[in-house]
Amino acid sequence: MSVSLSVPLSEQGIATSATIHANLGTPALVEHAIANGEGRLAKHGPLVVETGKHTGRSAKDKFIVRDGETEDTVWWDNNASMSPEHFANLKKDFMAALGEKDTLYVADLFGGSQPEHRVKVRVINEFAWHNMFIRTMLCRPTAEELDGFMPEYTVIDLPSFKADAERHGTRSETVVAVNLSEKLILIGGTQYAGEMKKSVFGILNYLLPVKGVMPMHCSANTGPDGKTAVFFGLSGTGKTTLSADASRTLIGDDEHGWSDQAVFNFEGGCYAKMIRLSEEAEPEIYATTRMFGTVLENVVMDPDTRELDFDDNSLAENSRGAYPIDFIPNTSEENLGPVPSNVIMLTADAFGVLPPIARLTPDQAMYHFLSGYTAKVAGTEIGVTEPEATFSTCFGAPFMPRHPSVYGNLLKERIAEGGVQCWLLNTGWTGGKYGVGNRMPIKATRALLNAALDGKMDNVEYRKDANFGFEVPVSVPALEEARIDQGILDPRSTWSDKDEYDRTAEKLVQLFVDNFEPFAAHVDESVRQAAPQPA
Repeated sequence: MSVSLSVPLSEQGIATSATIHANLGTPALVEHAIANGEGRLAKHGPLVVETGKHTGRSAKDKFIVRDGETEDTVWWDNNASMSPEHFANLKKDFMAALGEKDTLYVADLFGGSQPEHRVKVRVINEFAWHNMFIRTMLCRPTAEELDGFMPEYTVIDLPSFKADAERHGTRSETVVAVNLSEKLILIGGTQYAGEMKKSVFGILNYLLPVKGVMPMHCSANTGPDGKTAVFFGLSGTGKTTLSADASRTLIGDDEHGWSDQAVFNFEGGCYAKMIRLSEEAEPEIYATTRMFGTVLENVVMDPDTRELDFDDNSLAENSRGAYPIDFIPNTSEENLGPVPSNVIMLTADAFGVLPPIARLTPDQAMYHFLSGYTAKVAGTEIGVTEPEATFSTCFGAPFMPRHPSVYGNLLKERIAEGGVQCWLLNTGWTGGKYGVGNRMPIKATRALLNAALDGKMDNVEYRKDANFGFEVPVSVPALEEARIDQGILDPRSTWSDKDEYDRTAEKLVQLFVDNFEPFAAHVDESVRQAAPQPA
């Protein structure tokens, strides 16, 4: 069923004779997508689409308009700028392109589930499946909330639009242009739907710190005891897997805010990687691929049987699935939970140096939050044998419009005020670096995580790590119960070549120190002292 727009497009200065499909539900959008030739239904009901040459974000094609609003508020070292003049040209050409469309899909949605802090977003699409995607991913208003809905921000996504580098100040024909003064985002030249989702994340990352709300690129869940945990982590560290625990209530898997009252999901859906997905390893996520209402991007499907092949990466390594969060069992009905009792920072240390778990002070937590460390395994190129360190500040640098210290200081304040316990959890390698040692047993990771969340690490004995200065447990009863050797807690003891461990640790410490140098002047001395100390 379609719900009409309380504020017509004409009131936003958008002139078009197109047929407007406003606030359609999932079944209607699926029907439109199939009728338009945008996608096909798989055997068990999901809509399968392809995104063409763009199978991920076009990070180098994203711009923020540099004007009086943003000149002194945006972290320009990390965000590419666009002049107001170039944006004016782009907007003029976008509006002309919009006016030529025969059909448009419009959805009025919320970015954020906590009413006091959510943003009203209108999304205008030329593709029905894009409209279905964003309606799945953001928070969906009730019919009553749509009545009188006044959009604060507008996203226009036209994959068919091709930017002109000279006229629009872009790098290529692809553009994601954010104008925070006009509250308008223009996306063109890409069919990758994730650009819309991340654009709304960027808006909230810009707006919320001013209100004292901490925006976070993290997953979150709540235990039976009512205590919330948030999980920061880059791709491949286990953020989605560890937060999707059947014994805990899932708040969300990617983007959240931390207000005085709650941790609240920015979204109403999940956006999971599908490549090499297996029913055995991730049964809850796998189940969503057999449900009507899921959108699968670049997943290979047999044209005759409509069976899916999650191991085939011929269309993309970054194949994705978007589905409503309530497709996952045991999720929060309100998309929010109590303020955190625990903050977990995940890393997959392929150098094999970090312990499987460490307890952090608020200053150490801010240091590691601003560092945003993980390590990729050695590449496939001939002769490349060393792991590669990856630092993404705030565990989400591409989505942070403001300087990292804004988010880091806010996190430190909230941790200190709430008496929140912070942990660094290494899901990477033990017994040596990648290629020598082994991946940290998931059984050990879960045992240590559960012990931390259940308060069973409060009274164990700790030692101070010689390289990083944080506290590492000497022994944990939960490991014994899981029949795992306590020696795993001391990474150096697991290496056969202790001198090689020391050399590798020294190298990793220096990588941390070098990476943190740009942030040092923006943090307190206590945070600078929380840095690892080179030998």
